[in-house]
Amino acid sequence: MSYLEWAESQLAEIELLTSMFPTREELEITDQLALAELRDYVEGSASTDCPPPSRPHFFIKQKLDTASMERTDVILSCTYPSEYPSVLPEITLRCAYLSRAQQTQLHTDLNAYLMEHCLGEVCVLSAVEWVKDNLQLFINKSLSAAPTPKKESSSPRPQETFSRLWIYSHHIYNKTKRKNILEWSKELGLSGFSMPGKPGIVCVEGLHFACEEFWSRVKALTWKKIMIRHREDFPLDGQCGDNRTVESIDSRRKFTGFEEAMFDPHGNRGNHMDLGQLYQFLNEKGCCEIFQMYFGIEGR
Repeated sequence: MSYLEWAESQLAEIELLTSMFPTREELEITDQLALAELRDYVEGSASTDCPPPSRPHFFIKQKLDTASMERTDVILSCTYPSEYPSVLPEITLRCAYLSRAQQTQLHTDLNAYLMEHCLGEVCVLSAVEWVKDNLQLFINKSLSAAPTPKKESSSPRPQETFSRLWIYSHHIYNKTKRKNILEWSKELGLSGFSMPGKPGIVCVEGLHFACEEFWSRVKALTWKKIMIRHREDFPLDGQCGDNRTVESIDSRRKFTGFEEAMFDPHGNRGNHMDLGQLYQFLNEKGCCEIFQMYFGIEGR
């Protein structure tokens, strides 16, 4: 197949997915520009014969019924390589009831199934159906591997933890890294901010497992220097999935949503921020003590 034929298959599948999952709560296309470039390339209105460099990326969000617990939220994150469907799409899975190791195994088994049965054909719907059919097996393994709780009238779920990570990097310039930080924080339901430039600062806050997943992805990228400068952990009231837990999470947040924050960029490359403005920003969020942890001086 040619790049054009691959692109035609990709666009056809996205249009099918859009018709099957019509709401943003079911299907979220994170980069509309990449989709527009793909469509222009297929329709022949692009100015180049090469496939567009930006690749379509989207989330499929499903609430699946399981025998073990309430409806379970599962998120499939999907990116199309240029050669898809001659190669598999890049699919990752998120499910709060599975450990990272179990999610990795689920992802490995899914890829093995797609490689055997779907290579050469569009397969995102097949991936969704496979997850629906097999998620219960992994949840059962998760429950059987956990210590047997004492018998009670109703067994409480493990207590959740709210975390806040303050990440320091020697610098953050690369546009792809900056885009990853924004997309991953949104995917994982984290709030906070990132400050590009030199130095680079990232703060994420949310459920503990989501913060840890964000950090594992970020630190795997290539950096001159990156580290967690400070972390905060708070036990949450209520049980997992309970409305009180949602309220408890929101009450702990210092930030609303996630943003890339710029503070009067200056310098020859525009890569230095006004630290006075950064201090005022942190002070407004009730986090002024963090400034001294980063820079060793008190802000004013």
